[in-house]
Amino acid sequence: MKQGMIVLLNGTSSSGKTSISNELVNQKEILFHHLSIDDFFNNYNEFINNKFPDEPIREVDAQVVAQILDDSIISVYYSTIKLLSEMGFNVIVDTVIDNDKRFNEFLDQFFDQPTLFIGVICSKEELIRREQTRGDRKIGLAASQFSKVYCFEEYDLEVNTEEMNPIECAEKILSFIKSDKDYSVFKKLSKRNVSVS
Repeated sequence: MKQGMIVLLNGTSSSGKTSISNELVNQKEILFHHLSIDDFFNNYNEFINNKFPDEPIREVDAQVVAQILDDSIISVYYSTIKLLSEMGFNVIVDTVIDNDKRFNEFLDQFFDQPTLFIGVICSKEELIRREQTRGDRKIGLAASQFSKVYCFEEYDLEVNTEEMNPIECAEKILSFIKSDKDYSVFKKLSKRNVSVS
C-alpha cells in the first residue's frame, strides 16, 4: 500500500484553512482525514480540566506552560500525521508553522512523505477583518504570523480565500490532485537558521 498524501495548507490563523479542510473532507471523490493542531491542544486542555478541576495551587506563567507543553503536543501532532500517512490515509494538515524551529521539525518529519504544499492566501487587512468578525481569536494574531507564514516563494498550488469561497478552493485542490501533476515544492525547501537566545 502506498503512503497517504499529506495536504499541507500553509496560511495564517483566519486565512480559511479549516473551512477548506471541511469541504475536502465532505466531498466524496477522495477520502481525507482532517488533523487540526487546535484539536490536539483542545483535547489536552479538556483532559487536564476534567482530571484536575480544582484551582491550581500556584500560578504558572503562560510562557512556562508553553515551554513545557507546546513542543511536546506539536511533536505528537506531527508524529500522528506521519503515522496516518504511513498507514495509507490522506491527511489534511491544519496548523500554523510560524517559527523557524517548528518549520525545521516539520521539514525533518515530512521530507520523504508525499506532501502537497498549498498556499492559502489572504491579505493582512482581510485577516484582521475576519478576526474581528469571528470574535474567538486575539486581534492581531494573524498579522503577527503573516511574514513568517507567507515567506515562501513557491507552492505546488495557491488558493486565494478572498477571491474564492471554501468550496471553490477545495474544488481547485481536488482538480490539481486528480490531474496527477507532480508536487515536489516541499522537497525543495531548505531548513531555516534558528537563532539561539
